[in-house]
Order: sequence, then structure tokens, then C-alpha cells
Amino acid sequence: MEQRESLGSRLGFILLSAGCAIGIGNVWKFPYITGQYGGGAFVVIYLIFLILMGAPIMTMEFAIGRASRKSPFLDCKVLEKPGTKWHYHGYLAIVGNYLLMMFYTTVTGWMLYYFYKSLTGHFNNASVETVSTTFTNMTANPYILVGFMIITVVTGFLVCSLGVQNGVEKITKVMMLALLALIILLAIHSMLLKGGIEGLKFYLVPDFNKVAEIGLFNVIVAAMNQAFFTLSLGIGAMSIFGSYIGKEQSLFGESIRVCILDTFVAIFAGLIIFPACSAFGVNADSGPSLIFVTLPNIFSNMAGGQLWGSLFFLFMSFAAFSTVIAVFEGIIACFMDMTGVSRKKSCYINIIIMIILSLPCALGFNILSGVNPLGAGSTILDLEDFLVSDLVLPIGSLIYLLFCVCKNGWGWDNFIREVDTGKGLRYPVFIKPYVRFVLPLLIIVIYIKGYYDMFSKYGTTSLIFWMCVAAVFLALIYSFASGKPKE
Repeated sequence: MEQRESLGSRLGFILLSAGCAIGIGNVWKFPYITGQYGGGAFVVIYLIFLILMGAPIMTMEFAIGRASRKSPFLDCKVLEKPGTKWHYHGYLAIVGNYLLMMFYTTVTGWMLYYFYKSLTGHFNNASVETVSTTFTNMTANPYILVGFMIITVVTGFLVCSLGVQNGVEKITKVMMLALLALIILLAIHSMLLKGGIEGLKFYLVPDFNKVAEIGLFNVIVAAMNQAFFTLSLGIGAMSIFGSYIGKEQSLFGESIRVCILDTFVAIFAGLIIFPACSAFGVNADSGPSLIFVTLPNIFSNMAGGQLWGSLFFLFMSFAAFSTVIAVFEGIIACFMDMTGVSRKKSCYINIIIMIILSLPCALGFNILSGVNPLGAGSTILDLEDFLVSDLVLPIGSLIYLLFCVCKNGWGWDNFIREVDTGKGLRYPVFIKPYVRFVLPLLIIVIYIKGYYDMFSKYGTTSLIFWMCVAAVFLALIYSFASGKPKE
């Protein structure tokens, strides 16, 4: 077995963790969700729940990783008490990582394709019809989707094959610093557009009348969902980077810094999109088409649109690739722990595995478009996204949380001892009752809301099957939390 690697710097750890959290959801989902739920008022509520929900669970993942010095496949096994079953989470973690990448590699390929189209001037002075049909033509072409998916998979694993410091850390630091520079540049340009001020007002000034119109509960739940899912918690994506760092710094402060970076990118994405939409008189709440239809239309009519459009999709590609590389690193580490193979061999094997696993999503928009796993109108991507976002992430996060607070798990005292080792911000121990009793309920609310949204959208054809799946997972969690360790 190879000696365990480590990260070269604290900055590398923060940027890697932030890179994992910062993804397409920050730039794709956050702006249109904000547009749908009242602009600035939604942003305020989102920030509150990012601290209330995201930071505590992220800290738990970091602590479990650092204390175990293992991949997500083995982290709980190393720390659990003999006779307990928390180590089963390792299987959920590896399945969750693969599931996430089964569709994320295809969507990352979309970003690369749009960067290529922008760079080559495809959208220059293009008509609305041309821009609209570009996305349709892309998804209908299996060669394009599979080709760019393969480029994503091969590039991601080749970076990881270079090692933690020389590959993952070095490349991600460059991408993240470039990403931050690009987003600041794009935001300044967008805010200076004539007519962009109204978009800024909508985005930054809370409109509580809009909240009342939509319903406060609906806005709160939407903010909870976005704050929770933006950080990719529950599958050990953060735990793996915790396992590569030393004990010089306490972990709660590091979690706050990662949350701040993640929020910075999400907020600045809005500073790009809302002024641009306002300046050109289009709605910013148009859903996923915002990125692939609305914005290219704006760039096509903007002075220097080819440059700004290319920079935007380069930024999007960096955001997507930072997550791909981070999750691939988790997959490689788990695979090495499972099989005992070297890092390079793990990478080469997983290139083949990942390409095969990603094919259903890439082909789900064309050759397999007749497959509607969740009901009429659904795609294979919808199923995979549902399994990750509404099943694996909340269940995995709940297991990590209970593992840290239950007496038959790792336990609160061990968790606090690990978190507070090193210099920096201490974990606020007075929130223990909140973490033990309130936070699990909030996660369960998100879990139930995910099912409600899916069946509201696609009907109840598969309701019984998916409710059975949910019941099995909840029963497993109960058995973890209630099992007695050996004397």
C-alpha cells in the first residue's frame, strides 16, 4: 500500500474544499432560484441557512477525515466503536460519488462545448432562434455529448493521477484563482452595463412583499435546499480533503472560510447575471435555460460579446472541473482503499468505469430519450440527480451528523476534541442541542421536500417504489444510531 499523501499548504486545502463546493449549482441554479424566490430577501435567508446547516456538517466531514486519515470508504470504520454499523456509510459514499459524476461529467461537457462555441464566434450576432437551437442540437447529438463527456473524464483522472500535491492541489489552485479573477472581472463589466442598476436592486435589495406573495415557508425551504446542496455534503467529498491535512488549524474556522468562498462565487454569479438580464430586458428566473439560452442571447448582442461570452463559459468550465477533480479524488482514494491498487492504476481503471457509467446520461437526451424513469418528460439525468440530491446527500449527511453526536458513534467529545485541535476559531459547544435535535429535523424536512417536489412534477407512477427505497435508508439510519457497541 502506498504511503498516504498530504496537501502542501493550507491555501491548497481551502481552495480544494471550496472547489468541490463551488460548482455548476452556484452559477446555474443559484441565480434563477434567487430570481424565482424574491431576489435579495432570498439571498439573506440563504446566507442564514448556509451558516446554520452547511458549516456544522462540513466541519463534521473535515473532522472525521482528519481523525481517520482514510478515504470516505473507511473513515467511519476507523473511528466507530466495535460492533456498530456506521462503516456501512462507506458504501453509500462511494455509490454517491459515482452517481454524482455519472451526470456531472455530461453537464461539464456542456460547459466545455459552449466555451468552444463562444470562442469560435458561433454566437456572434446570432438570432434568437440560432441561440435557442444550439442547445437542442447539442443534446440531440450523441457524438457531441459522449465526446465532451470523455474529454472531461480523461482530463479529470489524468490530473488526479499526478498525485495530491502535484496534480489535484496544483491544478485546482490555478483553476480556482483564475475562476475568482474571472468572476470579479465579469461582475464589474456586467454592473457597468447601461440599465443594469435595476437588476442590482432586485438582487441586492430585499423585497419582503415578494416573499409574502410566494409564501415565507416556500422561500425558507428553497433557501434551506440551496444552502444544503451547494456544499456537496454527505458523500465524503469534504472528508477526503480533511484526511490530507495536519492538525495545525482548528476546523470550524476552515469550514467558515470555505462557506465564504462558496458564497462569494454564488453572490458574484448573481452580480454577473442580474445586471446583464436587466440591461437587455430579459427575465432572470427562466430556469436552467438561463445559462444556455438567455445568456448567450445577451452576449450575442453585447459589445465585445465574443470575449465576454468566452470568458463566462471558461469560468463555468473551471467551476465544473474543480468539482469533477475533487470528487474524482474521493473516488480514487476509496478505490485504493477497497482494492489496494496504486494511484495511477486506480485512475486508469476508473477512466473506463466512469465513461461506461456516464454513457446513460449522455445518451439519455438522444438515443435513450424514450427512457423516462421518473415519469413522462423525465430523463436519465433527472433520475441520477434525484438519487444524489434528494436521497444520498441528505441521508449521508444525516449519518455523518448522528455519527458525531451519538454515544454509540464517534461521539460528541471525540468530535469536539478533533475539531478544536490547532489554532483558530473554536466550535461553539453551546449549539450542541441544536446540532443533536434541530439539525437532523431540518435535514429530514429537506429529504421529504425532495420527494414532494419530484412527485409534484412527474406524478405518482413510481411513488410506491421510491417510498420503499426511502424507508430502507431510514431503517438503516435507525439501526446505526440505536445499535449497541460491544463491551
